[in-house]
Amino acid sequence: MSSNDDQIAQAEGHFGVRFPEDYRHFLAREGSMARFVPPADDFLMINALTELIEVNEAGDFQERFPRSVVIGGDGSREMLTYDFRQDPPSLVLLDVSAQDWSSAIQQATSFSALLEQFPETGWKWDDSEPSPS
Repeated sequence: MSSNDDQIAQAEGHFGVRFPEDYRHFLAREGSMARFVPPADDFLMINALTELIEVNEAGDFQERFPRSVVIGGDGSREMLTYDFRQDPPSLVLLDVSAQDWSSAIQQATSFSALLEQFPETGWKWDDSEPSPS
């Protein structure tokens, strides 16, 4: 087991979850990301493994959002968060000032799906379905 695998296991132990395989793979290979993603030109930030615990404790996220793990965001107020209340966990967007899960905006069913769709869709800002044309 590499030291990176050890760090992933430590973070999982801290949060009491097992990260999905695609996210674990990203952490082991890439580690983090912070860039504008064309053509959507939205900013996507994925926190480094070493920042996960600190980021999650900074905003009392565990108290306001039980079974959540913030893994990144838009570089500003919006936090990309795993919702471990369901299995498999989905990714949602939460404003730093949100008080509970009712403010969550669904982003993707998996980390891989998020990375695949993000260049085209960018951040989704509401849960409404696109209206038929």
